[in-house]
Amino acid sequence: MTFQNRTIFITGASRGIGEAIALKLAAAGANIVIAAKSVEEDPRLGGTIFSVAAAVESAGGKALPIQVDIRDEAQIQQAVQKAADTFGGIDVVINNASAIQLTNTEQTPAKRFDLMYDINVRGTFLVTQHCIPYLKKGNNPHILTLSPPVNITPQWLGPHVAYTISKYNMSMLTLGWAEELKSYGIAANSLWPATTIATAAIKNLLGGDAIIKVSRKPAIMADAAYYILDKPAASCTGNNFIDEAVLKAEGITDLAHYAVTPGGRLQPDLFL
Repeated sequence: MTFQNRTIFITGASRGIGEAIALKLAAAGANIVIAAKSVEEDPRLGGTIFSVAAAVESAGGKALPIQVDIRDEAQIQQAVQKAADTFGGIDVVINNASAIQLTNTEQTPAKRFDLMYDINVRGTFLVTQHCIPYLKKGNNPHILTLSPPVNITPQWLGPHVAYTISKYNMSMLTLGWAEELKSYGIAANSLWPATTIATAAIKNLLGGDAIIKVSRKPAIMADAAYYILDKPAASCTGNNFIDEAVLKAEGITDLAHYAVTPGGRLQPDLFL
């Protein structure tokens, strides 16, 4: 399989893991649609759709930055249509956009609960829904959603149940799409990291520089996504993948270079 001229629609790709995936696939010749909200840089987070577009072009891909809030269905429809009009279709959709609130039930305001469901669940559903007509005609069409394997062990539900169930909903959507769309040859899989990943969001939410030092670089998720999306869609679907397991299946067992602190301790992800 090749990524040359395949069009990849990525939500939340203005920074972090989404940006890393965009650059990895751009280097392989893909057309990258950067569908995200940020058009002005937030100093706490960094990155905009335009800065990523410039990096995509430098990496060898073609970029289409589109400002879109996936809580707004009209904006989704316009973004998907613009992507298809620009590149002649959509071959892959990556549901990377997500909202996080690591609080218990009493400390989770309704507006934060609604935000997580509007982005993580409803937004993921609607982005995929509007991309499906193009995926049906796509080149090795894949849906890849960044969400964890469903694990209903109480220890993962108790600390931040609202966030947890929103992410599990994304994984359940994935499993549903794998069954619903298999007759069209459209793959649906999820991907999640085995460890925390060094992004601005993790730094701001989970403990500053200390958490970054025990994390892996976003490149490990980008490399794992590359291998998943390179597989034939008809035979690679319905999986809740973990990044390091994907790489090990490809014969890549030395993962030391992905660590922010080579040889140091790594922090397991929240759900693993």
